[in-house]
Amino acid sequence: MKLLHRLTDWFRARSLRGRLAMLTAAAVAVTIALAALACWFLVSNQLYGQVQQTLREAPNPRPQDLLCGSTAQQALTLAETTAKQVEAGRPYPPLHGYNKWDIQLVAADGTVCLPINSTRLIQNDPADLDRLGSGPTYTYRDGSYEIGRPALIRQSPVTLTFPDGTSKPFVMLVANDTTHTQDSLRGLALGLLGVAGLGVVGAGLTGRLVARQALKPVDQLTDVVEHIARTEEVGTTIPVHGSDEIARLSASFNSMSTALANSRDRQTRLIADAGHELRTPLTSLRTNVDLLIRSDETGRPLPPATKTKLLGNMKAQMQELTLLIGDLLQLSRPDSPKPGQNLTVVALHEIATRAVDRAKLRGPGLGFEVAIDPWYVHGDAAALERAVINLLDNAVKYSPPGGTIDIALHQGTLTVRDRGPGIPPEELPYVFDRFWRSPSSRQLPGSGLGLSIVAQTVQDTGGEVALGPAPDGGPGTLATVRLPGAAEKPE
Repeated sequence: MKLLHRLTDWFRARSLRGRLAMLTAAAVAVTIALAALACWFLVSNQLYGQVQQTLREAPNPRPQDLLCGSTAQQALTLAETTAKQVEAGRPYPPLHGYNKWDIQLVAADGTVCLPINSTRLIQNDPADLDRLGSGPTYTYRDGSYEIGRPALIRQSPVTLTFPDGTSKPFVMLVANDTTHTQDSLRGLALGLLGVAGLGVVGAGLTGRLVARQALKPVDQLTDVVEHIARTEEVGTTIPVHGSDEIARLSASFNSMSTALANSRDRQTRLIADAGHELRTPLTSLRTNVDLLIRSDETGRPLPPATKTKLLGNMKAQMQELTLLIGDLLQLSRPDSPKPGQNLTVVALHEIATRAVDRAKLRGPGLGFEVAIDPWYVHGDAAALERAVINLLDNAVKYSPPGGTIDIALHQGTLTVRDRGPGIPPEELPYVFDRFWRSPSSRQLPGSGLGLSIVAQTVQDTGGEVALGPAPDGGPGTLATVRLPGAAEKPE
């Protein structure tokens, strides 16, 4: 177990390229080993099947062709002596051809019978006698000759009737020398082992090559990531080839890098625009403060009316700074809130009603036409209320004295229509940009962030916002906000 843990730790400590090369080599090596093993077993079965076929063709010897002895050695001696006498010219009944097989019969009492032409004894096994009395079927076993050479042995029961009329059961052993077969299998095993070794070496080289080519996009990705970490140059991308997992990873990285670059650009623009907008009220405020300090230092106090007007201007500038900072904090939120963050079921009609009440206080001379139906949305209540108030404040600011503002909420569509000067068509694409203000309204108070906050809040809630001319062709601007929801409060 400890060895396995050590091997696992060692493997994990290798590089990804090394692990992939090793796994590829191991897979190919196992495949080659299994193929070589299967080949060896197929050839072995084929060769031994041929030997078994040869053994099945062996005939049962005739009793007159056998010489028996109390031991195997006595039977072999009698067979050899008789064979020499036959060769010398002694008459003997014609023999059947047993030269292709080595046959040996063993009786239960130990009697051994051999054909006259036998020259080798088969190594007996006590279990051979278990075949006595069994059916006429063949069984095979691995064995050897008395001289030690290997053999495949067929066992079968036979009953012989001798010339004197006696019958006796034997176990007939038929052997075939398998030395040549085993030598062939051994040579085949060595050949397959050599081929497998070359295959493993080739698999290792191939695995390294495959790992290098397969991880080339990963190397490129690593180089780009290291370059970004070293230089902080977000937006750098890598080439994407194909549609596999590595290509998808590369495409995802490119998307992430581009998104980071865009985010940094937006952040840079926001900081630059905020700095520009903050500079004007701060400069004016500092000028007024310097004027007050200098009047006290010179001993020439300002007239009360001038001082009162100066303090009023300073208060207005501080209020403008407060509003601007609040808008910046609102825009500093993430573009997409986290799931479940400050999200509740919000009664949009109640928010719109409260916003109308506040707008009436800011535009006492204006008329308001209100038609609000119930509508519930899932979103951030504070952000939605700020967005609706911004829309109405924008309508109040640009409405002429005694003008009318129409507010309607029906089936999730909130519309705010004023009777102001309207927005030129060429300026409509920029109305939701941060800090953008129409050249004709730069003298009016505001930071240019109100409509940006509206657009961001509506998008975070899953809706759409648009600003355009009045649909009836009359004066003013129509703001349209569409938010998904329901007319009844969900449970």
